[in-house]
Amino acid sequence: MQTIPTEDYLPQSAIINKVIEENSQIKTFEVVFANRNAHKNFSYLPGQFMMVSVPHSGEAPISFSSSPTRPDSVCLSVRRAGKLTSAMHELKEGDHLGLRGPYGNWFDMDSLKGRDLLFVAGGIGLAPLRSVINYCLDNRDDYGRITILYGSRLPSDIAFRDDIEQWQQNASINCLLTVDATEPGWGGAVGLVTQLLDQVDIDPTKSSAIVCGPPMMINATLKELSKRNFADENLITTMERHMKCGVGICRHCHMDSKLVCTDGPVFTQAQLREMNLAE
Repeated sequence: MQTIPTEDYLPQSAIINKVIEENSQIKTFEVVFANRNAHKNFSYLPGQFMMVSVPHSGEAPISFSSSPTRPDSVCLSVRRAGKLTSAMHELKEGDHLGLRGPYGNWFDMDSLKGRDLLFVAGGIGLAPLRSVINYCLDNRDDYGRITILYGSRLPSDIAFRDDIEQWQQNASINCLLTVDATEPGWGGAVGLVTQLLDQVDIDPTKSSAIVCGPPMMINATLKELSKRNFADENLITTMERHMKCGVGICRHCHMDSKLVCTDGPVFTQAQLREMNLAE
């Protein structure tokens, strides 16, 4: 039987320094550990997640939306979807929540060095990609051209507007947006995020693509990029499953022979094909 250190089960108290309302359904929480030494010694990598808890409301995995290159605070972006996330949306600056982790694997930033990077996100899927994008920007010389394609349901649903504005003003980034349906004042693209691929010049032999969003959007994007001659090992995504423990004990998040909490949540298309989970 696998033995897990007791401290891996125990959440640490964290203080909410700032709450950013991204849209009507998503809030970003900037947090610091109440124990200053714990915060000083804390580290994580893009793609990992924390198990977040609120008393009497349960616990859930939340991906980092901040980059470890900016260690002053940790950002967790949360879409209101259930009991725990609804409770989090009621929290204010100065309130406490519980954190344990980090857990899971991560985006291999070393293997991406020297390559052009294509980020394709839908909805809250931009949150973990924000961590990777800002990591790349803080180590800009290590990475090639950066292209960001982001799709939302409505213009009013667009999240991380401050980041998007900065990315669009950065001459080394090509950042394009689209929405499923228009609203008054929207003059941008309307349609699926995969349609934006026709507007960008990507060399699949020199590029890696990182995709995150709703499952249908991920499947459609990976399929389209495969048609455009991206190698399976250069197509990277994240997978979601219902997690309980986060440390590989309960096996609620099993995916064929893998566990999302320990083997993931980051997988390549090649790995998904091995598990017969890719089209």
